[in-house]
Order: sequence, then C-alpha cells, then structure tokens
Amino acid sequence: MPLTADGVKAKAKAKRPLTDTQLAAWEAGRDLEAELLESVRQVKRGEGTVVYSPVIAARKNSGLSQTQFAKLLGVSVRTLQGWEQGRKQPSGAARTLIALAQRHPDILRELAGS
Repeated sequence: MPLTADGVKAKAKAKRPLTDTQLAAWEAGRDLEAELLESVRQVKRGEGTVVYSPVIAARKNSGLSQTQFAKLLGVSVRTLQGWEQGRKQPSGAARTLIALAQRHPDILRELAGS
C-alpha cells in the first residue's frame, strides 16, 4: 500500500503515492531502531498478532508436515513454501484443495495414512 506525504499508509484509490523525493525525505526522518524496539515491546506485551496464510493454517490444522502436505497436493515442498510465505499463489485447483483441507483436515490425515 502506498504512503502519503505524511508517512501514513493510504488506501489505494484515496491518495497519490509519494514521489521518490518525498519517500527519501520520509525515510531519512525515520528512527528504525526505535520502531523495531517498540515492535519487540508490543510483542512481549502480547499486543501483536501472528497472521498465518490460509495455506499454513490448512497444513497446521491437518497436522501434516510440509513434505506430507506438499505430496498430497501434488506439488514440491519448495512450491508449498512459496505459497506459505506469500511469494506465490496457488492455482485454482490447489486453492480448492487447500479450502477442503481447512474445512476437513481429517480427510487429509486419512489420505496421508493410506
């Protein structure tokens, strides 16, 4: 999501993105050390949330390893990792299987055992 001139994330259609000069000025004024320390403090206080991709959630719900889950989906572990890390998106058929895995993890466990 683009940043506005005051450094606030803007909705895609609401504001124009920063120019290179504006972005450089905003970056120069940041205190990354302080931002990171505050982020760590928030996590320690339990204020942060961990957001899993639907692929990770489906795999964890099924109780399967990456290797087992990838094999059942008919993809490589590397492809599965790409999906889990958000670098790639699963195809339509894979998305359907992942949705099935989220709703009925017992079916995957049964298939993995056979």
